[in-house]
Order: sequence, then C-alpha cells, then structure tokens
Amino acid sequence: PSKGFATKTDAQAWVKSFANWYNGEHLHSAIRFVTPGARHAGHDRATLANRAMLYANARAQNPERWSGKTRNWQPAGPVWLNPETEISAPEIRDAA
Repeated sequence: PSKGFATKTDAQAWVKSFANWYNGEHLHSAIRFVTPGARHAGHDRATLANRAMLYANARAQNPERWSGKTRNWQPAGPVWLNPETEISAPEIRDAA
C-alpha cells in the first residue's frame, strides 16, 4: 500500500489478505498460470492437462487460427522464489 498502515493489526491484516490472494488466486506465469496453492496441493497437473486438451481441440477445429505451436501446458519443473546463487559457476567465480 502506498500510504502505509495506521496500526500493526492493519498491517497484519493486509499481509494476510495479500498472501491469500498471491497463493490462492494469482496465476503465476513461471508455473504455467496456476496458483502456488494449486501447485503445492498437486492440482496443477489436472488443470494443465485440461488446458492442453482444450488447446489441442481448438486447434483441430480451427487450424487456420493457429500460426505456430500452442502454449506449453506441461507442468513446470522446480522453481524458487529466491534461488541460491551458484558461486562455483566459472563465470561467477572468475568475475570476482
């Protein structure tokens, strides 16, 4: 929020609301437009399989509307919010 919070309780309520939205409603592009909550619970695979089928059917019914491949709906591999930096990589080690 741009104006800050009047009380600690207000801040806590905002953070709780934001975390619920971020994990339960916001669709993340890095994990193929599913929520972190769905991915964590294992529900992303069914959602992505349904999307892949939907896109394949749409492409089969209207091939002229598709100039290339459909979006990749395979489950994303491992992702990190704050990945560790691999300091042993030569380009990082040699830069120091």
